[in-house]
Amino acid sequence: MGTKFETPRSVSGVEMRKRQAAHIEATPQAPGQPRPNTCCLCWCGCCKCLWNEDRMERSERQTCTKMDSIEAAEEQQPSLDEALLWARSFEMMLRSREGREVFREFLRSEYSEDNLLFWMACEELKKETDPLVVEEKSRIIYEDYVSILSPKEVSLDSRVREGINQNLAEPSNLMYEEAQFQIYNLMHRDSFPRFLNSSVYRDFLANRRLTCLDT
Repeated sequence: MGTKFETPRSVSGVEMRKRQAAHIEATPQAPGQPRPNTCCLCWCGCCKCLWNEDRMERSERQTCTKMDSIEAAEEQQPSLDEALLWARSFEMMLRSREGREVFREFLRSEYSEDNLLFWMACEELKKETDPLVVEEKSRIIYEDYVSILSPKEVSLDSRVREGINQNLAEPSNLMYEEAQFQIYNLMHRDSFPRFLNSSVYRDFLANRRLTCLDT
């Protein structure tokens, strides 16, 4: 007669968690050592496993959006080194509240301040999720910066402008994204190089140096 093989008995979720708990209690853990992977007995990959919970919690703590980074950077004034780095990164300057203020002062002297104001208004619109607020802010941006009747009209090509006109019927928080990118490139390529050579930027750096000496 052939040898009989006993069919493995299925293990319930409750029993599996008991085994995991017993495994944790039986294994001594040195201070500072990471907890062993208790999912070695769990092939389901369920989120109730203690190890999966730890991984999910660490992942949530490490998640940081770009806008979170921008807001965190605005909590303190830029150092002299950071202000000097603006010359290498237009985006870094825009992330700084003080950087935007200095750049705005320069643009005002060239009568192109509205380009930056339009870019900032689009950034604020992207944060909105309430349809009523999105509709209201979209209308205000259009009337202030896009309409040909506006005294603050920004320079957009006809294709982008036509796309905005079509989206006005069903506005979204991203409806100005292409127009914003176009104005971003205009400021980056046209205004930013002149800003770096302007007395506005030089005076700002000089004041930062004096602040560093005082501290």
